[in-house]
Amino acid sequence: MSRDWARPVVHWEIQARQPELIKVFYAELFNWDIGAGPIMTISPGFGGPEPGPAGHILEGAQSRVVLYVQVADLATSQARAVELGGRKTFDPFDVPGGPTIAGIEDPEGNPVTLVQQ
Repeated sequence: MSRDWARPVVHWEIQARQPELIKVFYAELFNWDIGAGPIMTISPGFGGPEPGPAGHILEGAQSRVVLYVQVADLATSQARAVELGGRKTFDPFDVPGGPTIAGIEDPEGNPVTLVQQ
């Protein structure tokens, strides 16, 4: 029997207690086009990795999923996240052999890692 192919991530969602608040946060912070209604569709952006995003699994204090979002400037994005009701979680640092990253949480405490290529 031949080995099956790896299954890619094809969709993601953010669940929120206050979806309108979270919609404004992400739309303002990342310039996302977010629809209205009970399921607020987020249009895909451009310039992402091809053929799609990769990921990893690591040990942590709790189970969770973290979004990694590319930004033009880490410091500006972290400051804007705080202005919009979020929180800075870790300062920028260079990943050996990779990009520079920094951490935030949205207003409901969902973690997001900012990536500057």
